[in-house]
Amino acid sequence: MNQDLVANRPRLIQELSEFLAIPSVSALPAHTADCRRAAEWLKHQLTELGCPVVQILEGPGHPVVWAESPKVPGRPTLLIYGHYDVQPPDPLDEWLSPPFSPTVRDGKLFARGASDDKGQVYCLLKSYQAVLDGQGRPPLNVHFIFEGEEECGGTVIYDLLHREPERTRADAALVCDMSFYAPGLPGVYTALRGLCYAEISVRTLERDLHSGSYGGVAPNAIETLARILCQLKSDSGEIRIPGLYEAVVPPTDAELATWKRLPFDREGFLRGEVTGKALTGLKDRSVFERVWALPTFEIHGIRGGFVGEGAKTVIPAQATAKVSLRLVPGQEFEEVGGALERAVRAAAPEWADVRVHLLHGGNPVQVDVSAPAFEVMNQAFESVVGRKAVPVRAGGSIPIIPELGLTGAPVILTGIGLPDDGLHSPNEKLDLSQLWSGIEIFGRFFEMFARSGAGSATPRPVKSA
Repeated sequence: MNQDLVANRPRLIQELSEFLAIPSVSALPAHTADCRRAAEWLKHQLTELGCPVVQILEGPGHPVVWAESPKVPGRPTLLIYGHYDVQPPDPLDEWLSPPFSPTVRDGKLFARGASDDKGQVYCLLKSYQAVLDGQGRPPLNVHFIFEGEEECGGTVIYDLLHREPERTRADAALVCDMSFYAPGLPGVYTALRGLCYAEISVRTLERDLHSGSYGGVAPNAIETLARILCQLKSDSGEIRIPGLYEAVVPPTDAELATWKRLPFDREGFLRGEVTGKALTGLKDRSVFERVWALPTFEIHGIRGGFVGEGAKTVIPAQATAKVSLRLVPGQEFEEVGGALERAVRAAAPEWADVRVHLLHGGNPVQVDVSAPAFEVMNQAFESVVGRKAVPVRAGGSIPIIPELGLTGAPVILTGIGLPDDGLHSPNEKLDLSQLWSGIEIFGRFFEMFARSGAGSATPRPVKSA
């Protein structure tokens, strides 16, 4: 591997910081140009790495970046996926340093996207660079596909891959958008939850009213919405959407046994990751079951009435809540969306007009980790970290995963993040030690996979659960 990368860590931090400084927030139209700047940044990097094919592929949203390495006849092909878009940085006043002014503190790089997913995309680029020979040729064929809508549920990459499924033709796909299970303990993921994201809107009046004149008789839209939301989930954490749990495929006995053996500090999890005073949810289920194997219902924000400085005594006529359900094997996005709408209408009083607008979502995913490529990944982890990865699930969602396996390539879900990286939160960070070891881990994987012959085995596809 190229040892010059080790000697040039300050330059690598500066280069990654340039990428992180681009506010590529895909959900906000004001940042459309920034998303394109991030795509152009990747295009420049891939061109500098000597890829003979580098393209920005357009669609009705943020573009996809596609690149192909120099051809290496007789060697397997690896498809690498990542995303360059990031979550909105709010609330800004909780950041210790500005979210798009990358800052190093105590060996950690703080910025929006540091771990999810720009830092991990950058790690893969540097891993690839580390294994190039003197003529700029890699040990295997590599195709790169980076999207700009993972965080907002856009369709550009879906449309592309369904229109041109041959782009997924590979011996394995590698997704570096996850984390170690714990420091020093890498993970390979066997399942992801799906997502159903929606807006619930309630209107109770034609216009806002004076609370002195009409308080006590006029229906309040925010109060009405709050009562509807409370009916959808009990105090104990049970989701009250008819039929929701009946479709759930429970984890296997082998999975449950594996989870019981995982090191887990409940108090450390509460203080260091949850950062709250208590863990909530179904008390008769383990923490792992609650975050990996059961559906959730969360309220992300409520809009309506008056929220400015000072006082304004109005009865709001309209209110909207943004909500989501995380889905597990056995559930499907469209069916759950329909069940949510029926449950909302059943909970609404007759004098309230309600609307459920499904914004985006995707089905849960299960991955068969018995393909030979996973053992190669384990060998790479063992050679650098000193131990193989543990098979775990993830509570989050990456909707494109089934499409990456359209032509049968096994999809390796892993990453170099840590559980306390603060994804989607203020002060998101990436431990630089994870970046340096990650460059070595994936460089080793590229070299080992090139020699393994793993690509000749019958591929076991990822499937939508």
